[in-house]
Parts: sequence; C-alpha cells; structure tokens
Amino acid sequence: METFPKIISVDDHTVEPPHVWRDRLPSRYRDTGPRIVRAPLKEMTFLGGKFAPVMGAKGDDGPIGDWWVYEDLHRPLTRLDTAVGYDRDEIRLEVITYEQMRPGSFSVPERLADMDVNHVQSALCFPTFPRFCGQTFTEAKDRELGLLGVRAYNDWMVEEWCGPLARGRLIPLTLVPLWDARLAAEEVRRNAARGVRAVAFSEIPPHLGLPSIHTDAWDPFLQACDETGTVIAMHIGSSSRMPSTSADAPPAVGSTITFANCCFSMVDWLMSGKFERFPNLRIMYAEGQIGWIPYILERANVVWEENRGWGGVADKVHRPPSELFAEHVFGCFFDDAFGLKNLDSIGVGNVLYETDYPHSDSTWPKSREVGEAQMGHLDADVVERIVRGNAIDLLGLTPEGLWPGA
Repeated sequence: METFPKIISVDDHTVEPPHVWRDRLPSRYRDTGPRIVRAPLKEMTFLGGKFAPVMGAKGDDGPIGDWWVYEDLHRPLTRLDTAVGYDRDEIRLEVITYEQMRPGSFSVPERLADMDVNHVQSALCFPTFPRFCGQTFTEAKDRELGLLGVRAYNDWMVEEWCGPLARGRLIPLTLVPLWDARLAAEEVRRNAARGVRAVAFSEIPPHLGLPSIHTDAWDPFLQACDETGTVIAMHIGSSSRMPSTSADAPPAVGSTITFANCCFSMVDWLMSGKFERFPNLRIMYAEGQIGWIPYILERANVVWEENRGWGGVADKVHRPPSELFAEHVFGCFFDDAFGLKNLDSIGVGNVLYETDYPHSDSTWPKSREVGEAQMGHLDADVVERIVRGNAIDLLGLTPEGLWPGA
C-alpha cells in the first residue's frame, strides 16, 4: 500500500504501576489492598487453561519476581504480561520484576514512544492485575474494599493513564463491581460523565459464579450502558476460564482455540433478546479474531428461522441474529488473513483492529506490516474503516482519532 492509516488499537494492555492502589485507598487498607511485594517463586504451572503460581518466602531459593498481593491472593508479574521486544522462542512462563519489563508496559511516555514505533495513533488498554474485567475484585472477600479497588483503578485509568501526558492517545476502559448490577450501573454513569465510552465485562459471567445474560439480573447495568453509549468490551479469558480440552493440555491447545469463548458468548447475546430491549447497546470482542464469525451467523440464522419455537427464543428474538449482529456486535483482530478474505460475510462496519501490546501474541513493532500484507486486496476506504474509522465512531473519538476527555 502507498499509505497505511494510523492505527487505533482497541486491544492493548497496561501493567499497573505499584502505586495505583497504594496512593488511592484509605490508609486502613494499606496492609490488605493490592500492593507489590518482591519475593521468590516457589512453583508455577499453566496447564488445562489454569494458571497456578506459588509465592515463596523471603530467603527461599527460586527466581525473584514482583508479586501483587491482595488479601490471600499472590499474583506474580510474568514475561507473558510483557513480552514485546523478546524473540518468540525466548519467551517463557517466568516471573519478572518491573525492571525486567519494557517500560512502555507501565509508563505513559514510553508507551507513546512504542506506539510511534508501531504506527499506532491511539490505544484502548485492558488491565493486568485486576484481570480482563475486574475478576480479581469480584473474587475478593471484602466487598467494601473491592468496590474501592474498582473505583481506584478507574480513577487512575482516567486521570493518570489517559490523563494529560497521554494527549488523547490513550482511550479509557473502566471496570465495574460485577457482584452488584446496580453498583455497576452507578460506576458506568460516574465514568460516562467524564467521557468514558467503554467498560470491561465478562464474556461468560456464569463461569465467575455470576448470573447469565439470559436473566434480568444485569438489566440495571445494561440500561446504564444503553443510556450513556458505553460499549461493553469483552476480552478472551474474561470469564477466568480459557478454553482447553483436558487438565494436562499444554498452553498451545488453549492458545489455538482462544476464540471459542467469544464464539459462545456472541451466541448468548444474539439469543438473549437484550439487543431488542436495549437498542443502543454495543458489544465488542477483544482478541477473539474474526474468521469464525460468518459460520456462526449462518448457523444462528438457521436455528432462529427453523427452531425458535422450541428453542426458547421466539418470544424475545424477533429478528434474524445476523441483523442484530450488524447493528450491535464488533469483532476485533490483529492477525486474521482468513477473516479479511471473508469480510463481506462479516461486515466492514463490524471489524476493529488491534495490536495486543505488550503481550506475546502482539504484532508490535510490525502491526503496520501485518496489516498491509493482510489487507492489500481491500479498497483504501475499507482499510481506513477497519484500522481506525470504526473505532472512532464506536468509541466517540475526535475525527483525528483522539479521546476528547483528555
């Protein structure tokens, strides 16, 4: 291509600096709220989609890493959290310290510099320690502390990560207290009032012990999103259960089929009736890729057309699922040549681009080159929409692709 549009990535990640909760929680929570402890690793496995680290005691043998400690939780920073800049064959599941990670993982100026290297103008970032939709706070025992932890993260996200230093190039994505839909609605409205247009949510809430979207339990939250134009962003793994086939399956199995949770989730939403009850609702699937979407839409249409009577959806889904998808659902990809070859079956307006910085799957620093190679058969106006135009419209950015709340 003669020119390639400046990228707006709708799925990158931030590694929270140590001070996020230390500086924002009441002093009485200093010893129980999230804090960084440097300690050795005793053991760590990642099999069957389950990550199981064990922190050693001071003086124990083992590699030293920085750990987030919160109530009884011990979660290390790992090379998989921030792998860009390393050869793919050198990336291991190992603990690291902040000094051993790329500074752009947690520092705004260095992040902007790495975005420049990668032809990226703006980026929306998912969390690391809270996990992709704030499951860490949902699983905590102290609900008061959990709510304060969610709000503290959101304040840091809006005021610091996406603050003046970012110059509108970092787009805020906030969390909600998933254990209470009314509190979640309040948090959506609190952040929408300061210009936030995206909120993280779980792809499959029942995996977290929460109600499914087929109930009315989430309606206060959905109503708030509908009224404020807040997009519901669901990242693979936001149900705390990555797809796998057996307890001893290596991570490569789950990595190959990571899209599966997005697939299951999208069918849930299409058959839930929520899009007809909340007509302004928009959802997006981060890191789920797009090549699987055409068949699912075809199959969902067939089921709705032929089986909706006994399928339990005739009274709430009154239009073909493919029509609902076109108006309400967005798929996100960073490396999906097959999906781009079948773009007509997905919809040009339903696709968003991402770079996944700083994770091991990231196309950094060659996201432009990957895009040029995979989109070379598309017209320039189509490439413009995929790489930035759709994100501008969905996230309420300025025509220049910047977050207007900065």
